[in-house]
Amino acid sequence: MSTESESDTEVRPGPAGRLLRRPVVWMLVGLAGVGAASILSLGGPVLGLVGAAVAVVVYRLVMRHVAGRDTPEITGRTAVPELLFGAVFGILFIGVSILALLTEFSFSRSTGDPVTIVAGMAATSLGAAVTEELLFRGLALQALERMAGSGVALAVTALLFGLLHLANPAATPWSSLAIAVEAGVLLGAAFLWRRSIWFAVGLHFAWNTAVGLLGIPVSGHAAEGLLVTRPTGPALLTGGAFGLEASIVPVVVSLLIAVPMLLAAARRGHLVPLRRRAH
Repeated sequence: MSTESESDTEVRPGPAGRLLRRPVVWMLVGLAGVGAASILSLGGPVLGLVGAAVAVVVYRLVMRHVAGRDTPEITGRTAVPELLFGAVFGILFIGVSILALLTEFSFSRSTGDPVTIVAGMAATSLGAAVTEELLFRGLALQALERMAGSGVALAVTALLFGLLHLANPAATPWSSLAIAVEAGVLLGAAFLWRRSIWFAVGLHFAWNTAVGLLGIPVSGHAAEGLLVTRPTGPALLTGGAFGLEASIVPVVVSLLIAVPMLLAAARRGHLVPLRRRAH
């Protein structure tokens, strides 16, 4: 499968159209639009889901009318199977990481209502996963790889993803580096392999939901889960107050998953070489 502009609009209506279709332009327009939609998540889980739906619409409009291209990466026909497939990888990622660290935590049952906890956690995680994947893998990664190739795009978006998490509660330079690898690289590799935003969303959603339900902070943000989990081991293993994502274990596990994904992406012809000309 080629990632060249097979689905891009062929007719370019003059200088203004050519300017709009420059990757840096449609990336910035898209980031502004999707970012504005994501503000709705500040109003709670329900508004977060509304914001995610609005973000999908904005993304499609920007890609179609500014970038002048179709959006096979977010087609509705494969949304459910790709979401589920991605969720399997997310559960695998967190499951393996937690199993390797069981002795480093203490667990007790939460007193909250399970239905309320699960519904709120799932809604919050899904809204965040959709908007973040549209921003980073849908817009930033795809625009940057058209300018500099998939390798550069993956590295830049991973580092940016990590740096932005430096503003989270209990964040440290190490937690940001860990996020850059286990989230930026893994989710970028997931997208490059499947060329599906929904696959990356499923992985991201399952990851955040599983960690939250275990009662572990998600990127520094603590919320009530089904369990009350306290770290008892060293911060390098447990992640400390930032949560599991600052542990060395998921960093290693994420690389063990991401590398095969990138190799599969290369075999499928999904990687854009560095010499590719921007258009």
